[in-house]
Amino acid sequence: MEGKISTVRLPEDHDRRLRVLAAATNRSRSYFIREAVKRSLDDLEDAYLAETAYEEFIKSGENPISLDEVEQRLDLED
Repeated sequence: MEGKISTVRLPEDHDRRLRVLAAATNRSRSYFIREAVKRSLDDLEDAYLAETAYEEFIKSGENPISLDEVEQRLDLED
């Protein structure tokens, strides 16, 4: 597999669990690290980018808009 090499420091218990899992499944520790990153990256992006956007909104001083007002502006009312 082509890709960039990254160095990650793991707590001893995480490394031990990776070693046990790798040995039990005949896969590499790198395989499971890639899998963990792949499975969690979308959630991390969503959470941290949303947090950053919220902080920027708060700093902007703009007034929030209620859901009712958004629905009204977009003609989504029932």
